[in-house]
Amino acid sequence: MSAATAYEECEEITRREARNFSYGIRLLPPLKRRALSAVYAMARRIDDIGDGDLPAAAKLRLLEQIRVDIHGLPASGGDPVLTALADATRRLPIPVAAFDELVDGCVADVAGRRYDTFDELVWYCRCVAGSVGRLSLGVFGACDLAAASPLADALGVALQLTNILRDVLEDRGNGRVYLPGEDLRRFGCSLELRSGALADPPVRLVALMRFEARRADEWYDRGLRLLPLLDRRSAACTAAMAGIYRRLLVRISTDPLAVTRQRMSLPPQEKAWVAVRALAGSGV
Repeated sequence: MSAATAYEECEEITRREARNFSYGIRLLPPLKRRALSAVYAMARRIDDIGDGDLPAAAKLRLLEQIRVDIHGLPASGGDPVLTALADATRRLPIPVAAFDELVDGCVADVAGRRYDTFDELVWYCRCVAGSVGRLSLGVFGACDLAAASPLADALGVALQLTNILRDVLEDRGNGRVYLPGEDLRRFGCSLELRSGALADPPVRLVALMRFEARRADEWYDRGLRLLPLLDRRSAACTAAMAGIYRRLLVRISTDPLAVTRQRMSLPPQEKAWVAVRALAGSGV
């Protein structure tokens, strides 16, 4: 399979599956857009295994095979995602070892791991999203890579915390609880389900969600210090992605109980508006 064909498949995966990230990825020049699509397609493959319906043992085997495949690059066996990723890593300094952390996070999901402290949850967020931030930084480049790397990691944590708040009901239905046990105890919440709904008193749940939203907002403040270290198009891509998620976080903080009624998202026209603002350098 040619690299061009492989990239086309990765870009199609990105357009189809990356409903938020695709708005930022579109703002990149062709080389970086294709490379980031390859990174996303591999990350998506890993996530889909962790979230799929296979037995746990089968998931763990597949995740370990992905480790082998990634460490075996540039060999790809004709797989389009591996082919595109191999070409991208030949052209750009993408730290593919960071995929190991993403796999580690998915292994934790398969094991049903819960997190008692916020520091433990940050470890998970860094695995499943900070790693993607650092992989993306390999695509973007930066004027000071040593300074940029922890900021890319922090922005990933912010995005993942937003995901966790948005998906709290859906995750609970799948047997997963991400919010720290110490915080659940502090606010008197259990996140137990009753007839498909969270059984916690609404006033307690609102207080818990707003507390966690403030934490996420602090991580955005830290992570967005990355933008001045990037070139204009890479900064626009990052600002668009972060802007969409941060606006979602504002909605969650304004009406925390909305996440218990339906999966929250921004309408496409609002996402497009955020992307246009990002390209214009209007901030997040």
